[in-house]
Amino acid sequence: MSIAFIALAFVFFAWRRSLTYLHIFQQDDYDGQRFVNWVLARRMFDRKASLSLVALAFPAFLLPQFGIIFEMVGALCLAIIGWMEPDPRVSGKKKLALTARASRILWTSYGIIVALALTAALLQMHMLAWVLLIQMVPFSLAIANWLLDPWEKKVQDGFAKEAHEKLLELKPFTIGITGSFGKTSTKHILGHILSQFAPTLITPGSINTPMGIARVIRENLAPHHKYFICEMGAYGPGSIKRLCDLAPPDAGVLITVGHAHYERFKSLETVAHTKCELPEAAIAKDGWAVMGSDVEDFEYTRNFIMANRPRIILVGHRESDDIRLTDVGQNADGIYAKILWKGAPQTLTAPLFGTHHATNMVIAFAIACRMGLDPVLVINALKTVPQIRHRLEVINQPSGAVVIDDAYNSNPQGFKSALEVLSLLGRGRRRILISPGMIEMGAAHDVEHRKLGAQAAVDCDVFLPVFPSRIGSMIDSFKANAPHKPVVPCATFADAQKWLTENMRHDDVVLLENDLPDLYERKIAL
Repeated sequence: MSIAFIALAFVFFAWRRSLTYLHIFQQDDYDGQRFVNWVLARRMFDRKASLSLVALAFPAFLLPQFGIIFEMVGALCLAIIGWMEPDPRVSGKKKLALTARASRILWTSYGIIVALALTAALLQMHMLAWVLLIQMVPFSLAIANWLLDPWEKKVQDGFAKEAHEKLLELKPFTIGITGSFGKTSTKHILGHILSQFAPTLITPGSINTPMGIARVIRENLAPHHKYFICEMGAYGPGSIKRLCDLAPPDAGVLITVGHAHYERFKSLETVAHTKCELPEAAIAKDGWAVMGSDVEDFEYTRNFIMANRPRIILVGHRESDDIRLTDVGQNADGIYAKILWKGAPQTLTAPLFGTHHATNMVIAFAIACRMGLDPVLVINALKTVPQIRHRLEVINQPSGAVVIDDAYNSNPQGFKSALEVLSLLGRGRRRILISPGMIEMGAAHDVEHRKLGAQAAVDCDVFLPVFPSRIGSMIDSFKANAPHKPVVPCATFADAQKWLTENMRHDDVVLLENDLPDLYERKIAL
């Protein structure tokens, strides 16, 4: 009877704990290897329930006449810990969404756990054996995902086929946009421009995966849409090509190649090769491409450009570029870019902040003009581009304070640009930086964070590092370059927000730079 109670309590506990782990698994795009690595690297093993059972197992062994009582207490401990487990469907920054795929993984994993629990109960296994089952919970999710992989591939292929056929039927002019950073901002700017001329559909937010794009096409693309702008993310060699097979681009846009997601690719040459899959697909379809000229620094992209030069528009600061930026800057009204285009000077302006957006703006201008739109109307459209949510979005507070929301930025160039905006808008005011730094930088992590620490020492007056153990190099650099400026370590953004509530003044300017997902910031008490 006591073993039966332990089994029932364990099954309940495992359900609640599975939701916790699934929340993290979902934020890591159901990548089984990365999830297992996360569990091992962060030592995300159960302690509460395991130690409770271990503590009860020894007296049960020494006093076998009271074994049933100890086992019942163990069952009660499991039930209580399971009951107290936070539900990620209602807590966390980005709540667990029980999508069809998440539900399949959850129930398959749970089936594995229940089967193991029944086996343990039938074999009348000792309490210590249940500790091993407790530690199996996260790995059962990875196993379930592996078992379901053929089915998931079939489901995804079906959705992708449906979306692909819809694109072929409706035939909107499809523009694919990729780059290590600047994808979403360029898409936002271009989408605004094109929407002034004809109905335009863009993939919303940062959706740039096969299933996300397929869903947008299936649910939102309509016959009246003349243009479709599709952001394409790269998660490894071949990933852009798969997206191009799904949504064949008439025009391919490669903004830049940099260290974003460097950890996944290991070298910038690999990043360049992968990103170039988009302009390759566009030109293979008898289309054209717009590329930031700094991609010529990489051998693969340089050779590609040389082989297809008449069908490529290069944008950058180089003399040979088709559209050359001669000056970029910003003021209290936004950004500007002075360019040379077809031998004549032009000035582009937009009510956005961050000089890195200047290149994005010029690339959007180049695309629109290449599509045959009136350049004068394109320039006028740029003057009314709305701010981009969470990307250097300047928000004036009722108190008079200013918040610069750059929560979605996570690359060195964008971070530096955000600090420049903080310095610009914070002249004569107290400037506060709140940031957990950047992620997925691989071997470049410490080098890049030291640079940013030195820059932050110039551009801000108070630094609130979030999850400070991740960015020791940035904190040390900041202190070395500005020993008189305060550093207030915060375990989470909630702690930083509490500090702001208690200390923010009416004339402060606050930069919120990057916001880590739960799998990086959240401290899970197991």
